[in-house]
Amino acid sequence: MPRPFAQVDVFTTSPYRGNPVAVVLDAAGLGTDEMQRFASWTNLSETTFVLPPTADGADYQVRIFTPALELPFAGHPTLGTCHAWLAAAGRQEQDEIVQQCAAGLVRVRRTPDGLAFAAPELLRSGPVEESLVEQIASVLGIDRNEIVDAQWADNGPGWVAVLLADAEAVLALRPGFADLDIGVVGPYPRDGPASFEVRAFFPNHGVMVEDPVTGSLNASLAPWLLRTGRATAPYVASQGTALGRAGRVHVARDPDGTIWVGGGTVTCVSGQVEL
Repeated sequence: MPRPFAQVDVFTTSPYRGNPVAVVLDAAGLGTDEMQRFASWTNLSETTFVLPPTADGADYQVRIFTPALELPFAGHPTLGTCHAWLAAAGRQEQDEIVQQCAAGLVRVRRTPDGLAFAAPELLRSGPVEESLVEQIASVLGIDRNEIVDAQWADNGPGWVAVLLADAEAVLALRPGFADLDIGVVGPYPRDGPASFEVRAFFPNHGVMVEDPVTGSLNASLAPWLLRTGRATAPYVASQGTALGRAGRVHVARDPDGTIWVGGGTVTCVSGQVEL
């Protein structure tokens, strides 16, 4: 049957410069296998399926799939889905939205930069064991002493975060394969295009894939960078440069400590999909 569909570019105000997500806006009646099959077919980093909410206080429910598996939470699909839902539901003036997903309820709000989600709590944090740091250095093709610091930064996808000396070192990486989700960050000089350059690598069918712009990784990097004094909020992270994209992730922090991760969202494709 035909279902309303949108493809939204996220973390950009210019179409085709951020990270796209496919959104099926009425997924009622679809089974998990059907959702996974379609997500594999789109071959985007994530495809989402909007359902009626089942939790009190939620505006809608979303299921998030990569081409290979379902995720409890992901950042750019959250913002892209919210953008598409607001347009489809005629809620363009709604300032605060609550999304239900497998990770729980996620708050989304409008900002001057677009939409932003409240960063979920980390499932795992703390230092990375030295043997794994050495393995990561080998995968990234750098010496161990080029890694300034490493932390677990898992808010769902399972990120391990690595800090390099500067953005130039981040952009120079040519990684090999590892069965591990690796996020890399390095600071720009004061006159740079952003505060940090971020890159995200993850395994997919036996090869290492780079994600253009990654909300979940930036959401898990922010507490670490802010806590250690390496960043002050608000700040902007650049991601996707190595892929010819121009993603910009805006990070802010409320007085109560809530971290918000956001950016621009642009509809690039709209219509119907037969599912």
